[in-house]
Amino acid sequence: MILADKIIDLRKKAGWSQEELAEKLGVSRQSVSKWEGAQSIPDMNKILQLSDLFGVSTDYLLKDDMEVSEPVTAPEDADTEGATFVSMEEANAFLSYKAESAPRIALGVLLCILSPITLILLCGAQESGRLPLTEMQAAMIGLIVLILMVAGAVPLFVLSGMKGNKYEYLEKNTLDTAYGVSGMVRERQQREESDHTRGVALGVVLCVLAVIPLFALLLWRGEDDFYGVLGVAATMTLAGIGVYILRKAAIPWEAYRMLLEEGDYTRARKRNNRQYGGAYWSIVTAAYLAVSFITRRWDMTWIIWPVAAVLYGVVGEIGKFREK
Repeated sequence: MILADKIIDLRKKAGWSQEELAEKLGVSRQSVSKWEGAQSIPDMNKILQLSDLFGVSTDYLLKDDMEVSEPVTAPEDADTEGATFVSMEEANAFLSYKAESAPRIALGVLLCILSPITLILLCGAQESGRLPLTEMQAAMIGLIVLILMVAGAVPLFVLSGMKGNKYEYLEKNTLDTAYGVSGMVRERQQREESDHTRGVALGVVLCVLAVIPLFALLLWRGEDDFYGVLGVAATMTLAGIGVYILRKAAIPWEAYRMLLEEGDYTRARKRNNRQYGGAYWSIVTAAYLAVSFITRRWDMTWIIWPVAAVLYGVVGEIGKFREK
């Protein structure tokens, strides 16, 4: 095992991300990434720091033919028990699945976002007298299109979910990857980093610019409500395309982070999710049912779910801060 793989293996056994290891060593995350990608070698001072930090000898770090199953003195927060072994074949199959499912899932999200547009346009056109339809006819045609588009999206989600069920352990369990897996994943991640960055940037820009058609049409023909309807449709279309690009770029990137146990998939985060995630969503579900039954406003209480999702993200960020 070469030095790069040993650093990856020891870092993962300690449950640290690249950022956390870099902070402990007083270097940048890019430096750690280069060490793990075998693009550079730490100097002797950093070798000594790594030896002390992981509780292994410098000989173990520097001699490729020297193998030990565990660090001499494991870090206090290491989490090596119950780790799931991931072979090279499993890692490649998982990455291929994510790459294939990304456009399908992104398309399903796009269809769901675009599905109400026909209903909005038809109802707006009917109300403004631009279509010779009754209000009921416009609504029914729009609802039919909405249902058809959602029905087209559901199989995309279901099929991708069914194929991905066997990989759920990668998101939830601590991992013990086979020799060479981390290096392979890191190499592919670095190769696709520029494409990922461009996709995220383009998606965010489209989502931000999506409101411009609405404002422009309202300013241009503000006295005609139908132009506001057109603006809403254009805004939803641009936002949908932006979200499509974001999801298509994010899904393969999440796969790399899962296998490398970085970002939201570090061992510490997985432990927190196992401890608090289930309890949090159980409480949210109980609150939703209680409020809905008491108020009988099922048409309004759905707002609990997006609010809970936002709060869950906030709680996650607080957890990250506490870990640091």
